[in-house]
Amino acid sequence: MSSYRARGLTRRDFLKMAGTGLAAAGMSPLLGACGPKAAATPAAGGVPTGQNLKFWWWGETEAPGLQKWVDETAALYKTKSGNTIESTLMDTAVVISEFQTASAANAAPDNIFLWNGIYHMESAWLGYLEPLDNFFSAEEIAATKPTQLSVYEGQTYRLGWYSCAVLYLYNKDMFDKAALDGNTPPATWADMLTACDKLKTAGFTPIVGGLKDGPWGEWYMGHGLGQNLDTPGDAINLFIGDLDWREPRYYEHWTKLKELWDAGFINDDINSIDLYPGIDLFGAEKGAMTAIVAPILGKQISLMGGSEKIGTMVFPTFGVGKLAGKPIADCQGLGISSQSKNKEAAADFLRFAHDPERVEALWKMASAIPNDVSFDTNLIEDAATRELRAKWVEGDTIPYISNLMPGVFWTDAMFVNSQKIISGEYTGEQAGQNAYDVTMKWKEQNPDLVEKYSTWAKDLGV
Repeated sequence: MSSYRARGLTRRDFLKMAGTGLAAAGMSPLLGACGPKAAATPAAGGVPTGQNLKFWWWGETEAPGLQKWVDETAALYKTKSGNTIESTLMDTAVVISEFQTASAANAAPDNIFLWNGIYHMESAWLGYLEPLDNFFSAEEIAATKPTQLSVYEGQTYRLGWYSCAVLYLYNKDMFDKAALDGNTPPATWADMLTACDKLKTAGFTPIVGGLKDGPWGEWYMGHGLGQNLDTPGDAINLFIGDLDWREPRYYEHWTKLKELWDAGFINDDINSIDLYPGIDLFGAEKGAMTAIVAPILGKQISLMGGSEKIGTMVFPTFGVGKLAGKPIADCQGLGISSQSKNKEAAADFLRFAHDPERVEALWKMASAIPNDVSFDTNLIEDAATRELRAKWVEGDTIPYISNLMPGVFWTDAMFVNSQKIISGEYTGEQAGQNAYDVTMKWKEQNPDLVEKYSTWAKDLGV
């Protein structure tokens, strides 16, 4: 995220679908040999009218009401511009592959929904996405907060749309009953262990989640690994083998996971249940803390009958990197196909979608937390969502580094490591060794993609 995660989609199936899309493009799923295509020069006479634009989008699954927003936005834009928007809601399993397959057949839509990081960057490497810097000023792009992971060789390929920030929730009432301060979540690892011990003594499960389908382990790695990194580029250098997973600081987050598990601070069936049911244990008040992404907050508020008991928190700090202790920002995004014959109109539609009135409607119609700086946060009534918007969108944030990992690392390293630590088969050190082995094999097999990653790392800081 955020991405396939928390979409009710099996990650292994998702990876297969994404790989199929690249193969349909006439390339290996792990190769992106061609660079971005040159952009057309915007027409001097302004935005053309009477055009029919195709817009493929996703999001109704996590933000019910988004379909109404898309339909209304398209209708209003037609009245304003004379251009028709033909919108298509994509199935979750083919968000990436369907666009890449259509692009390979020269049949891509004009505007496209894009997950963050590697989940859209491969399409940029294939030459399927238009650099937005050709149509938007730096100020316009920054005002949508697309995150640093949307930039390659100094060009931006997405506008931000709505937040899917990664964070933890905690139950203030349980904290108070455990002789903790319900208004002060644990900030350090020592605080975390103390809080978990008191919560367990008081009869509460300190942390609840579901790891059977994998995304919980991804979120945990995103919260933990980043603490020992100085830049997102460091994460890329781990994923391509220029840094060594066997160094204790790079597997410390898995060591900490084992510490939580061995102490009995995590629900004992976490390996047996999927992500959503694990999160809903929090909403059912069967656990004191849980990991979420921003669009899920509304459901937890509904399950608990309001946000009075809900606090938001950054995962407690144990690392020594410059990324430690900061909220993790992520968002869904929108872009333009390089194949669009109406790029000026496609850009104009995206600009219209970010008009303050449409941004406000996004919140009112779909409860999706807008990324735009123009959004009036006074429209948010509950304290938990206001706090999320203030800290995880407007605050001093870092990108979600798990959006950078190659697919095989997800399946063979992150997922395997998480489950085997919980099952007692791995120590943190053994998890680091497995991560190293997977990385070295991937690096050997994919030299072209390693080169792309190395270039990307320069945009992310090295």
